[in-house]
Amino acid sequence: MQAWLCENPTGVEALTWKELPTPEPKAGEVLIEIQAASLNFPDLLIVQNKYQIKPPLPFVPGSEYAGIVRAVGDGVTHLKVGQAVACLSGTGGFGTHTLAPAALCMPLPDGFPAVDAAAFIMIYATSWHALMDRAQLKAGETVLVLGAAGGVGTAAIQIAKAAGARVIAAASSDEKCDLCRLLGADEVINYSIHTPQQGLRDEIKRLTDGKGPDVIYDPVGGDFAEPAFRSIAWRGRYLVVGFASGPIPSLPLNLALLKGASIVGVFWGDFAKREPKANAAMMQTLAGLYLKGQIKPVIDQTLPMKDLHKAYAIMGARSVKGKLVLVN
Repeated sequence: MQAWLCENPTGVEALTWKELPTPEPKAGEVLIEIQAASLNFPDLLIVQNKYQIKPPLPFVPGSEYAGIVRAVGDGVTHLKVGQAVACLSGTGGFGTHTLAPAALCMPLPDGFPAVDAAAFIMIYATSWHALMDRAQLKAGETVLVLGAAGGVGTAAIQIAKAAGARVIAAASSDEKCDLCRLLGADEVINYSIHTPQQGLRDEIKRLTDGKGPDVIYDPVGGDFAEPAFRSIAWRGRYLVVGFASGPIPSLPLNLALLKGASIVGVFWGDFAKREPKANAAMMQTLAGLYLKGQIKPVIDQTLPMKDLHKAYAIMGARSVKGKLVLVN
């Protein structure tokens, strides 16, 4: 097998494409021949030694991927050789083969191509867990999605619309706002024009007739958090999804008191570990929505697996709409 190896987590430049022995699966594991792997923000942080999970060195990055089971370890009964699966295991995806815990593999139904499957689990599981579980989103409510043209943002738009919500999508360019409209957003905010420092709050207020959004989905953090939270509706739910802009914001807690609002943490990864049955049921629901055509990953572009450095550069330029996927 071949894979991108991180022997020293000093950044993307330190990754090298190497030939490695193809491993044999141990008990509870499967060997997957990787067809496609998507690039997620944690994949950038983990090779810079900035992610909360620090795998032992050396490791192969690539948290999310899809492919074909080529061997199964002892005790694996729900998967078989030749079966198509998707997996989000945190590492291992940027190569031709990987070992994965069988319990983390999602069997793929017919009609679910590998490129879509490799870009599916993280964004849709995160967004469904956030909106439907943590926020208890109801039909008719208004959702503000920050970073709406990114991976989790595009998923959040689709899930909120499938739930019958009104969606205001905020993104950084007219082109990204156009994409959000295509995905079903009812209103858009270009926050390069309506900036966090000037205009964002006023535009949110205008688009909600002064009421504010019932749910705010925030994977961005930084300067966007406080003006967005100041705009929230009475009994609103502010979803802390991530900090793609870099800085972790500090919110004045008196704002939560004044609005009767909730600040709600979203950590899908731990939810999946702590509540595996609920997570498995959620993934079945999401697969059903995909097969019905109600949700579908936005694929910005696909690149050969050997073009990982180029993919990271595109991601670092913040020009990606939806997901980047590497293919073998």
